[in-house]
Parts: sequence; C-alpha cells; structure tokens
Amino acid sequence: MSYTALYRKFRPLKFEEMVGQEHITRTLKNQLISGRVGHAYLFNGGRGTGKTSAAKILARAVNCLNPIDGEPCNECEICRAALSGSLTDIVEMDAASNNSVEDIRSIREEVNFLPTIARYRVYIIDEVHMLSTGAFNALLKTLEEPPEHVKFILATTEPQKLPATILSRCQRFDFKKISNDNIIKRLEFVAKESSIEITKEALNLIAVLSEGAMRDALSILERCLQDGETNIDEDKIKDLVGIPKLTYINAIVKAFLEYNVEEAIKAVDVVLNEGKDLNNLLWEIIKYVKDILVYKATGKLDIYSQKEIEEIKSLAEKVTKDRLLYIITDLSKLENDMKWSSQKSILFQVEIIKLCSEEIIEEPKINKKNENKDVEKDKSKQNSNEKQKEDTNKKENLAQAIAKFDPAKGWKNILDELRQNGKIMLYSNLLKAKPIELNDMTVGISFPEGLNAFGKSILEKPENIIELSKIFSMEYGKDMKVRIIESVDALPKKEEKSELESMATNLDIPLNVID
Repeated sequence: MSYTALYRKFRPLKFEEMVGQEHITRTLKNQLISGRVGHAYLFNGGRGTGKTSAAKILARAVNCLNPIDGEPCNECEICRAALSGSLTDIVEMDAASNNSVEDIRSIREEVNFLPTIARYRVYIIDEVHMLSTGAFNALLKTLEEPPEHVKFILATTEPQKLPATILSRCQRFDFKKISNDNIIKRLEFVAKESSIEITKEALNLIAVLSEGAMRDALSILERCLQDGETNIDEDKIKDLVGIPKLTYINAIVKAFLEYNVEEAIKAVDVVLNEGKDLNNLLWEIIKYVKDILVYKATGKLDIYSQKEIEEIKSLAEKVTKDRLLYIITDLSKLENDMKWSSQKSILFQVEIIKLCSEEIIEEPKINKKNENKDVEKDKSKQNSNEKQKEDTNKKENLAQAIAKFDPAKGWKNILDELRQNGKIMLYSNLLKAKPIELNDMTVGISFPEGLNAFGKSILEKPENIIELSKIFSMEYGKDMKVRIIESVDALPKKEEKSELESMATNLDIPLNVID
C-alpha cells in the first residue's frame, strides 16, 4: 500500500473541516444554499492556508447530487469520482508549468462542450499569477462571457500580479494566516488519529515555525516521524530543523549583556560544532532578545516555561530597553549583510565580539558628539549668521507644530494603548517621538533625535500605519491619517494664502475653496 503524506491524508473534505477561514467558508456555503454561485472565484492567500482545499470542496459542492447545508456529501457518484481524481469535469491545472497561450486556448475550446456527467465543468487554476500576458488575454475572453455550465476557481499567492481586467471579473476571497491556536488544535487532532504522542511545547514550536501555514505544520510533524518514533518533544523538533537549544541562546545573550566575549564565543562554538545552521542561530538570538524586551515592557510572555521566564526576568533586570533595541537593530542588519556574503561565519564572529565590547558600543557615541561639535564650530565660523537664522526658523516651525497638539491629552493614551495591545516593537520605536498636528485630518510623528533604518522599517510597515491611524482616530473621534517625519527638515512648509483668501480673511467673509 502506497504511503500518503499527512497534509494529503488529512486534507479537509468539507468546509466545516477547514481551519481558520470561517469568514470564507460561511459565505461560500450561503451562496451554495441559496443557489447564487458565481462563475469565477479568486482565492488569494499565503501558502498552506487552504486555498486548494477550498477550491476542491467548492468544485464538488456545486456538482454534488445530495448536498447538505452547502456541503458536498462525499458519498454520491460525482463526489466519489472527484475524490478519486477520475471525474473529467473537474480540471486542475498548475499555471506554473502550464502558462502558455496554447494551454489556455485548449480550455477555451473545451468550455464549449457540455460536462460529461456532472452539472458544471469546473476549472481550478493554481498559481494563476504565473500565466503569461498572452495567456491572461486568452483567459479574459472566457471570463467575460462564460457558458452557463462552466465555473472558474483561480488560486494565487500574489494577486498584485494579476491584470485588473481579470481581478474585476472574479469574486475575491482573501485567506488569512492560520493562528497558532488553530494550528495546535488541528495538530492535536492529527496526532490523536495517528497515535502520535507529542508534548504541548512541541506543538507550540511547530505552530511558530509554520508561520500560519497548516501544510507546513503537518510537514514538520511528518518529518519528526521519519525515524519511526512516535514520541515527539521540543528538542526533537529543534534537532530536526537545526534550531539550537534555549540554554545556548540564553548563554550567548547573557554574555552580550555582561560584555563577556569569551563566554559568548564559547557558547557559539558549541552550537556550531553540533552542526546547527548559522542563520537559524541568528534568528533565535534576535527572537530571544526581542522576548526579553517584551517581558521588560509588559512583564508577560506566553510560550516559555516558568523556569525560562525566571531566566529572562534575570536578564531583563540587567539591561535597558535602549540596549536591547540596539542589539536587535545590529543583529537585524547583520542578518541582511549575511545574505550577500560568502564569509558568513566571519561576519557573525565579528558581530559577537562587537556586541560584547563596551568600548566599541559606547565610544562612537562620544566621538560622534565631539565630531559634531567640531563641525558645527567650523560651519559657524564660515557663516554663523545664516546658520543661526536657519536653525531658529526650524525650531520655531517645530515648536509651533507641536504647540497645536496636546501631548498630555492624547499621546500618552496612544502609547499606553499600543503597549496594552502587545504592539511592543511599535511602542518601543515611538518612545522618543513627538506627535505633530499637520492639519485637521493628519498627524505627523516626528523624531527630533533622528530615526534609524530599523525603526523606520518597523514604523513604515502598512499594517503599523493602519494601526496608528486607527488609534489616533479613536482618540480624537474622527478619521485621522498618520505621516512618519524623520527630522525637522521633513516638516511640510506652511502654505501661503492666496490673494483671494487673504482678502476674504481681512473682510471677515467665509470662503470655501473647492479643488
């Protein structure tokens, strides 16, 4: 008997079995019950979130002879043929390898023929964004005027690559990343059905490593079974994927915080001698330092044991938030540099020495201040009057902008809201920021001391801008937009009134200017 992979063996056969996509399955079931099934669907989302499973279920449901509450029965002649792959009226095509005009033209010719035994001929086109421009044009004609007996289900991870003409003709459903809790519940079901003994810590680790993809979670679980053992714990998973044990990560970070170069290099050598991947080690260190920062800010952590939390608490008491942010920023930059280097281990070792050396970290700050003073003295000698005037104007501009905003009333509430919601990275990067009311509908967030590249990348993420806009809107009771302003120079200049507006102001006449 041939072996079946876990993700195929436990693929959902009904909408109710799908995990974490209730907002989609509920809508599809309602359409099936009411008989309002569209002719073209676009399923978008990350890998392993259920796009193909939902497409297969929908294809069976529209053709099922005995549907039950919008679900396929999986027992009738049509359903059994579809499940076995022998039903020619349901066509699955991978656009990654079948992306030419000829492939789509063959579909255009087929759609003119009635289904053989089913009610509808259903085409499931996976990775549809891989189609060529010519293929998209050929598909468009069929989507514009589809025969009544044809349904299309397109699936993609990159909808932005699809032409607008295709997008506008499909009902779009966005599949979310599956939460860790939902992944753990499904893994527990699979483990029970497969007689697998797995610890809670191992389930948590698989959920984190899968990054919201159920297929990845099942693949990791399956890899743990390759040696024939059905007892799985956290250490087994870490050995499998090359993640160093937490005791080593703790030792390395502790060495950073105590500026102990010898201990840091010793701990790193132990990890690397065990054959662990350097990139995984770096990722684990960054994650651990981030968790120390989270604990220092909130006093809470979820995925660690009580003993591990005590160790994190001990480290958090030895270090400032600024120091932790510095380490995260530096290691994140190293992670990017290592991608393009052929000497990864050398870069890594140099960074370890740097983070363990007080002189290297503290001296540049002092030298930079001295250098800035010297430069400013030279510039003031050359053109002191002009420089002073420029600085004064900038300070007045910033002071006026900040004066329009009431920090005591709103800003503290907003920071507290971010911290309470667990948005620690966002919260930490805004501690030294100043809110500025640019106009009635826009708030600028300025950084008088400057903004580093890491902080900028965090703050400019679309999801973080949306989060800030939402919190500002709630605080002020109206829709507010947010702009990130790196320095005083970036502040928008005050617009001068037109001659007509000045005249209206002088005469005290209300004037509405329509763009």
